[in-house]
Amino acid sequence: MSGRGGAGGGAGAAGSPLTWAALRDVKCAELEEAADGWGRVSNRADAARDRIEGQILPGLRDTQKGEAAGAALGRLRRLGMNFQYIYTECGLLRTTLNSLAHEIKAQQRVLQEALDEAAALRFTVHPDGSVTYPAAGEGLVEGKPLAGGTATGVPNPGMVTPSGLAAPNPHAGRAQDIADRVAQAVRTAADADWRYTRILRSLKAHGGLGVPAATWTDAAADAAAVRQAARSYLENAIPHDATPAERKKWWDALTDEHREEYLAVYPDLIGNLDGIPALVRDAANRDNLQLLMGKLEGRDDEDAVTKLAALREIDRQLRVVPKAGEPPMYLLGIGDQGNGRAIVSYGNPDTSRNVAAYVPGLNTSLDEEFAKGDLKRARDTAVAAREIDHSTAAIVWLGYDAPQSPDGLSSLAVAGTERAETGGRAFHGFMSGLEVSNDHGDPHMTAIGHSYGSRTVGAATQQGDGIPGVDDIVLVGSPGVGVDRAEDLKVGRDHVFVGAAENDVVTHLPSKEKGVLAAAGSALGPAGSIVVDAVHPGGSDLWFGRDPASEDFGARRFAVDPGPPLVGLGRVSIEAHSQYFDPELDSASAGSIALVAAGHGHRVRREEAR
Repeated sequence: MSGRGGAGGGAGAAGSPLTWAALRDVKCAELEEAADGWGRVSNRADAARDRIEGQILPGLRDTQKGEAAGAALGRLRRLGMNFQYIYTECGLLRTTLNSLAHEIKAQQRVLQEALDEAAALRFTVHPDGSVTYPAAGEGLVEGKPLAGGTATGVPNPGMVTPSGLAAPNPHAGRAQDIADRVAQAVRTAADADWRYTRILRSLKAHGGLGVPAATWTDAAADAAAVRQAARSYLENAIPHDATPAERKKWWDALTDEHREEYLAVYPDLIGNLDGIPALVRDAANRDNLQLLMGKLEGRDDEDAVTKLAALREIDRQLRVVPKAGEPPMYLLGIGDQGNGRAIVSYGNPDTSRNVAAYVPGLNTSLDEEFAKGDLKRARDTAVAAREIDHSTAAIVWLGYDAPQSPDGLSSLAVAGTERAETGGRAFHGFMSGLEVSNDHGDPHMTAIGHSYGSRTVGAATQQGDGIPGVDDIVLVGSPGVGVDRAEDLKVGRDHVFVGAAENDVVTHLPSKEKGVLAAAGSALGPAGSIVVDAVHPGGSDLWFGRDPASEDFGARRFAVDPGPPLVGLGRVSIEAHSQYFDPELDSASAGSIALVAAGHGHRVRREEAR
């Protein structure tokens, strides 16, 4: 194939010197061999990166101290980043060449079928693609065969011959169809050649040993171009609408080469596809993280700046080599859609007997606070649970858009259930994926919902027979979960655990009906509260249904610290809503969550229900 100039796809393809004979003789095997070569380079770079980050860096950190060692660590990290860039770009080259071969082979099949049909009919296909057909049929006047002729192909489907009339010779229509197919195959192949030539010319690295942010910005653009071109070759085969079990089966059936191409070109799709193994998702998302940072780097709007800060903090934490005994960090999901997406696991959820997934709530988004605070909650849970059973992983799941407002309580007061319902469906799919990818036949799984996240977990339980694989549910700081009884969560009332701090105002947020009455009652002065209680005596109803900490709900309430008072030291504080996972601020609650996550919920110290 040959590259050529020209402004725009139509001009480049229309002015192409490509002939049907040249298309027929293209050796696609040579393109695929070149692709394999780039694939080998990509794999070697990936192996080098793994060796640096998995062996050399930990060994140097554990055995060497001082300024020189620190400088060496920095250079090694930069070298690892360089190998990551090589892996990404060479992977894109491989897929570009394979995708080009895929498209050319498709047009070669179309061409060959047309040529074979022409030969069978004894038509002649000329070098310019026109098709000559012999005399045939019988004239109405003289009774002699009608003269033959030549048909010229129309490269665009739907067009008609210039005259708009069909020749009377019965061979004419067949010849025209063959000529059209030849022209269309050549035109389509020429267009593919032109498109891929542009992509290949753009896949050119900058000079120097460093890989700055601008280089990753270019890499993100390169990936976008290859993704668009490789749709028919790769993306259309991704089972987006399949179940997690079907997706795992699809992935397991792929060749190693195809898996590598998907990881190189579609890390965002593979990394966020429920049912794909955790190690694969982690590898894909680590690469997609770099592309996302490159994509956001050139923007200065508030949303991009906020998300970029979070992505950089997550990237920093991923590059910290865990010490012996510490839970390793896995990136199971990342994205910039909506308020942002991030799923981080401490411990491998596929190899752990116990897997807990925590859904954050009100005002959570992909920002620096999430990257530091919410990730710490999952890590604290993992560390504490692994002391009980080392085979435990804890996850923070930001896979939905939680309600947002500068004033969190007012946001919750007006929040509906739509985001919880949408998030619940996504969480249901995520947990199903964890269940099918886990190495154990029946892992112990826990769903943890905090704040509005508890309402999201509640919504997930109402899908089908409940959340797949989940044995226990923990609800903390809950304004209600959308059901009135613990058994409605479909794990059994003795497997629903609730933590509600006495000073957590969210766990006292009244039902919508009582809230309206309370507002009206306040206008009546001191007698107003008496009127409200008389009209609406149900004290166990919260904004999203029955209070999970109430006796009526029937869950197992565990002891928690009351937390700071709502009003104290001259200010209003809602910190009691945020301390459930912190082993220093609320060891009782954090310890109870860890016990449930590790499969020891029977050891939780209970507290009297409201």
